[in-house]
Amino acid sequence: MTGLPTVWGATGAEVARAYPADAAVGPGPLLLTRAVDVAAPVELVWRWLCQVAVAPYSYDWIDNRGRRSPRELTPGADRLELGQTMAMVFRLVSFEVPHHWTAVTTPRGERLFGPVAMTYAAEPGRIVCRIAVARRGRLDRVRGHLLAWGDLVMMRKQLHTLRALAERDAAAP
Repeated sequence: MTGLPTVWGATGAEVARAYPADAAVGPGPLLLTRAVDVAAPVELVWRWLCQVAVAPYSYDWIDNRGRRSPRELTPGADRLELGQTMAMVFRLVSFEVPHHWTAVTTPRGERLFGPVAMTYAAEPGRIVCRIAVARRGRLDRVRGHLLAWGDLVMMRKQLHTLRALAERDAAAP
């Protein structure tokens, strides 16, 4: 598929490009690609993408138990460590500073969503997120379809929020 719900905001090149998440959940995953333009340096965008270890930055009343995601960078959040928790139900499996990080679902996350991997990438002028959802059986395929729609709503909000915060900080004196 090349439209909603699998693609939002991404260019054809971004959809076609391989990301680390693509191979993290086995062969033939459902690939979801989301992206936004961002007017901020890659290094600053990277720091905001690392904030996903601290809070979800989507609809806090749903994803963060009503607590507001921080509006300032958390010192040290960009010092990633393999195995650390990202986005509450993911475990960091790889990263390349200041370009991208990739995480896979924890056992709790896998119970909720099935096997899922995601890569967040800070690219010049862009934030790109690739989500790979395993399709090993009927349950995975059903969960993947539902996840594609739910994630579209939540990730759209998240990427807009992270963009706004990075652009705000880039414009600060």
